[in-house]
Amino acid sequence: MQDTKGQASLKVLEITASGRNDGSVSRMLSADLVGALEERHGNMELTRRDLSRGLAFVDEAWINANFTPAEERSAEQRAALAESDALVEELKGADVLVIGVPIYNFGIPAALKAWIDMVARARLTFRYTENGPRGLLEGKKAYVIVASGGVPVDSAVDFATPYLRHALGFIGITDIDVIAADRLNSRAEESIDAARVRIAELIHTAPRLDTRVA
Repeated sequence: MQDTKGQASLKVLEITASGRNDGSVSRMLSADLVGALEERHGNMELTRRDLSRGLAFVDEAWINANFTPAEERSAEQRAALAESDALVEELKGADVLVIGVPIYNFGIPAALKAWIDMVARARLTFRYTENGPRGLLEGKKAYVIVASGGVPVDSAVDFATPYLRHALGFIGITDIDVIAADRLNSRAEESIDAARVRIAELIHTAPRLDTRVA
């Protein structure tokens, strides 16, 4: 979409996964980053996806529908994939992905894992080649805000951050910046301040993202 001056809008998809609303650091910092993007680029379209409201999990009906060629799917199979199809289109339409994620028990929340399962779709977001899988969502930018009570981000016991890097890279999103707000139980103010400094550095000193929008 373009504005009245013909400038393409920067399309941003914000994914929030915390089970908390009030007091959620990952939600707060995601909002800060989205606000910084809007201040930096001005002409922006924002879509918000709050995963705390729940997503369906992959089940037998979903698997059978997904492995059935699209032109052969029954009405029931199309219905089984409807939510997944919508999430894939939402992601494909975004130029920038902002993910706010808390670390729960050393990993990501179940709702975010369900979202990844819904968008990692052969022939839609990746395909198999003679050289192995290839992601189809190249050219997008991702910011991942990771909050934790005690786990240091990118430490040996952080299984959330490397998993998200790998899962996003698998579908072609490899331009990823991680913003850490970790060990909040012992150094909340220091960690949040550092995350905000990092957001400002990433958004306001980097080249404008909307120059990449066709």
